[in-house]
Amino acid sequence: MTKNRVLNVKESSITVIHQKEADYISLTDMTSSFREGSGLIGKWITNKNTLEYLGVWEKINNPDFNYPEFGVIEKESGTNRFIMSVGQWITRTKSIGMLVKAGRYGGTFANKDIAFHFAMWLSPEFQIYLVNEFQRLKENENNRLKDEWNLQRILAKVNYQIHTDAIKENLIPREITKHQISIVYANEADLLNVALFGITAKEWRENNLDKKGNIRDCSTLEQLVVLSNMESINALLIGQGLPQGNRLIELNKVAITQMKSLLESNAVKKFK
Repeated sequence: MTKNRVLNVKESSITVIHQKEADYISLTDMTSSFREGSGLIGKWITNKNTLEYLGVWEKINNPDFNYPEFGVIEKESGTNRFIMSVGQWITRTKSIGMLVKAGRYGGTFANKDIAFHFAMWLSPEFQIYLVNEFQRLKENENNRLKDEWNLQRILAKVNYQIHTDAIKENLIPREITKHQISIVYANEADLLNVALFGITAKEWRENNLDKKGNIRDCSTLEQLVVLSNMESINALLIGQGLPQGNRLIELNKVAITQMKSLLESNAVKKFK
């Protein structure tokens, strides 16, 4: 589930949710800085020009739009007896452009196109600020996606280098002791911890009382990459029936080789 985002427009904090593969902006939040508050939504949706716009939007974007019922609404709009709410609009026309959500963080939401139309109706100045803030939000999200994609490319290069580099003279981390080999680690996670870090999770906590999180939370990028590779290798060794002591030796060799390779990797240095 995508986390809700917030737009800060003038004095208003406006929630943006992602549903039906589209962004929906809270009309309720948009009215918070206006004197009449959310009552403005009801006035807006009874406006004949608003209904014409909503009808065109639904015709373009909604294959299930109830055209006959919309025709009835069009004829009724503009008369003194005409009453319309967002809930009625959704029910009668099978609209997908607007949502009404209950609960503490609920309210009336509209597809970004419709929300911008509502913002213009509220105030042209407010609409300009809203559009600019929304565009800034989308640019930030796109930049994050690019960063994640670049990280995947870097990790792919790093893993390629791991498989092609030779074992260097200065080995990191240190080789495990005979005493460590003789100990049975009931928790497979601790087996990996000893192979890579030289200590169990409990030993790390006892030696780092001033730090938050656990041994893996405080790991470097290189260590996390190696740890991920070791998990796959350990699963393979378990499937081959290799005893835990033997697996510890093999995993420690993997940790030494890969950590040395990563620490000298130009790809990782550039990423940092």
